[in-house]
Amino acid sequence: MPERMPRHLQRLLRRVSRSFYLTLRMLPGRIRTQIGLAYLLARATDTIADTRLVSAERRLEALRALCGAVVDAAEGRQAHLPGLAASGVDGTAAEGTLLESIPELLRVLGALSRDDRLLIAGVLRTIASGQEMDVERFGSASGTGIAALRNAAELDDYIYLVAGCVGEFWTRMCRAHLFGNTGPDDGFLLAAGIRFGKGLQLVNILRDIAVDLRRGRCYVPLDRLAECGLTPEALLQANSMAGFRPVYDACLQEARDHLDAGWAYVNALPKTPARLRLACAWPILIGVRTIALVRLRNVLDERERIKIGRGGVWTLMLRSTLSYPIPSIWRRLPEKQRQSSKTLSPAGDQFAPRRNRRNCSR
Repeated sequence: MPERMPRHLQRLLRRVSRSFYLTLRMLPGRIRTQIGLAYLLARATDTIADTRLVSAERRLEALRALCGAVVDAAEGRQAHLPGLAASGVDGTAAEGTLLESIPELLRVLGALSRDDRLLIAGVLRTIASGQEMDVERFGSASGTGIAALRNAAELDDYIYLVAGCVGEFWTRMCRAHLFGNTGPDDGFLLAAGIRFGKGLQLVNILRDIAVDLRRGRCYVPLDRLAECGLTPEALLQANSMAGFRPVYDACLQEARDHLDAGWAYVNALPKTPARLRLACAWPILIGVRTIALVRLRNVLDERERIKIGRGGVWTLMLRSTLSYPIPSIWRRLPEKQRQSSKTLSPAGDQFAPRRNRRNCSR
């Protein structure tokens, strides 16, 4: 078993991701350090890619330098990383601390087994390639124009690169440390794991449309917008929601289908350790509930931000944990989330001012 991640890095992880930290705490100890480290490194690349304080060219240089350092550490070589100043990002103080902690993260990476190091380096390269694509596509966008994906194939490629690949990584790490050759074959798990990650990313995109549009980004493809006679610029107007609704609902259905595949993934995992199933279930249930909530709101109105509050998350976690020993209830949990969200009444479901960040509940 790898050494535990230092406590101050665990605290940092909690600061940069409220929801994922809960999942990480539930994971079996044999993979907790590896998954947590991969998350922190990926969050660092996301912070670099997402800042608006430096040019696209400098962001690309920093992304490539960090990926090169990760590969060097994974291969057992001395990692050389140019300084990444926290003042060069416009995120939170925790994200600035994260960038300053990269040398220590690389040292933690170097202490892992070679197989684990290579798995982490592989998923980081894939994620960063998607982020580089994002910077190249949207890096020059400004308030005077909105760049958009051209078609559904570009959207699918993007959500695989930045999130679907995580399902593959997660599966291989669990196979190596938790259940070996038992359980379903890799073909099913890898395919379902990819859809699991894609679904979570698509929910983020569909929830945060108003924020992205005002940053010059439109992830809803042009060919889909053309179906309802809209342009990306038209989506800046909240009163465009009626015309946009058919396309938006179709995108939500796609996200739901991916999460359904993710739920099949969860239930295909070995029943023990139960902690693994629960850790995988929580992000899916949060995603399903979010979909149910945004269906009823005008996501083009920048004054609204839809999220599941802390109370709602803890209630979801408690109910799923209590339901786990009862298969007939456990398997219906996603449907229960869809039904309960229709009322918009449970404590913890919030409609609050948006933060100016792309994936602010990561």
